[in-house]
Amino acid sequence: MSSDGRLNSSDDSQQVLMALRRRDPQALAILFEQHADAIHRLALNVLGGDAQQADGVVQNTFIALIEHVEQFEGRARISTWLYRVAYNEALRRLRRARPQLALDDALDEDLPMPASLFDWRDLPEEALRQQEARAMMQAAIDALPASLRAAFTLRDVQEFSTREVAEILSISEAAVKVRLHRARLALREALSAYFEEYRR
Repeated sequence: MSSDGRLNSSDDSQQVLMALRRRDPQALAILFEQHADAIHRLALNVLGGDAQQADGVVQNTFIALIEHVEQFEGRARISTWLYRVAYNEALRRLRRARPQLALDDALDEDLPMPASLFDWRDLPEEALRQQEARAMMQAAIDALPASLRAAFTLRDVQEFSTREVAEILSISEAAVKVRLHRARLALREALSAYFEEYRR
């Protein structure tokens, strides 16, 4: 907090939360600045790249924060709470758009072992920064089932802990690890041909 009592983006979440409960508009602005882009990316991944629906997820997430801030007990980080709300809102929109979709179908059966695997971590870092490589990786992430896509995005892209991902997705930590393992295997198989060709 600055010397004049105004919040700033470096204030800890408890200070910001207390200010939000006082209906301080600056607190909402700080949280929006800190989390809106990442929430939008999560929503895009869950919704298969639908930017308009992802915008709606961001809007509804912060509306929910304003409306329900008094119910937030502070046992988890406020960012974890925001992502849980955003994920549930994205799933609601996905189910409404595709009511026949069973989000957990991929988890109910044993997936076949990938026919081809390549670990892109062996590549030089500049290879992964190239626009074509990034586009290929995003396309492979978009092709994952929604449940795997969300776990991968939260854990490996946005770097939440396994415990936090479990809280956001309302599943066990063991289930998070299973989803991550399957997502990583699927991505390695999907990208094997591209990166094997790059290495030649």
